[in-house]
Parts: sequence; structure tokens; C-alpha cells
Amino acid sequence: MFLTIPTVMTWTRIVAIPLIVGIFYLDMTPASQNLIATAMFVVFAATDWLDGFLARKLNQTSSFGAFLDPVADKFLVCAALLVLVHLRRADVFVALIIIGREIAISALREWMALIGATKSVAVHMLGKIKTTVQMIAIPFLLFDGILFGVINTNVWGTWLIWLSAILTVWSMAYYLKKAIPEIRARAK
Repeated sequence: MFLTIPTVMTWTRIVAIPLIVGIFYLDMTPASQNLIATAMFVVFAATDWLDGFLARKLNQTSSFGAFLDPVADKFLVCAALLVLVHLRRADVFVALIIIGREIAISALREWMALIGATKSVAVHMLGKIKTTVQMIAIPFLLFDGILFGVINTNVWGTWLIWLSAILTVWSMAYYLKKAIPEIRARAK
């Protein structure tokens, strides 16, 4: 099922990346760039929940969709982090932690799939919490202003992105701990 409604929604997250990045190259005020990029990120990030819901509701789940969904999420988050580093709104160390973890865990999951041990690195609640914190921190940092006249999104976004980095390391340690017995059993 290559072109189901949920899969097309997943593809939109990948297509969104150059659009979100491109906003910061348009001739408009920084406040307008921030608002548009934030709105786009929020809308496209929401498709992550919506495509999964629709896939189950419409009985359109597929192995291709299961593969593409986390790839689209990782592309979107990594691109947004790089933009934030470029704009000096996120520390490069945070980006390295988050992006490095995504690469490491993706590789670990691929290897575990090859050896038939995917259950030991199945998505855990800790990973979902990490993703939720990231998906709140990133739009706060993209907005980079005062929200509703009260919330300094840069301050909150900075705290949340660092919390996300901590959760990132914690979830990576969790997945590695679950995989170590399989790794030891097959190490030669």
C-alpha cells in the first residue's frame, strides 16, 4: 500500500522540510518567518498522530507505512534542529545528541530486525515522551517570542529541548540495555 491516505500524509512531512527551511530565506520580517515556520511545523507534526490514527481506522496499515512514518518524523525533527542551530536558538550539542541518537537507534533497530529480535527494541513509552517533548520544544524555539503575552517561548523551548536531550540519552540507554543480550549472543 504505497499511496494510501495515511502514507500520503506521512510523505507530506518529508515534503514540508524544504518549505519550513525555505521560510527563513524569504524576504519577510523575522516575526513573520517565525510564525509561519511554527504553524507549518505544528500542522505537519500533527500529521504524525493523524496518519497513524487513519491507518488503523481505515485499515490501511502497511509495512511501507510503518517504515516511512519514523523516517519522516526523524527528517522533520533533524531539519528543524539544524534550522534552530543555524538561527542560534538551539545549542549544537543538543542537536548532536538528538540526531546522533536517532541514527544510532535506527541502525540498532535495523540490525535487530535482521537478526529477528525487533521486540527487544520496540517503541517504548520513554521514546514517546521524548518525542512529545521535542515536538513541543521545537515550535517554541521556532516561534521565538512571547506567546499570549505571557509565555517566553525561547526560554521554555530552551528548557524543553535540553529536557528532550536528557530523555534522548535515557531512551537510548534503555533501548541499548534491552538489545545487549541479543548483541552479546551474536557477537563473534
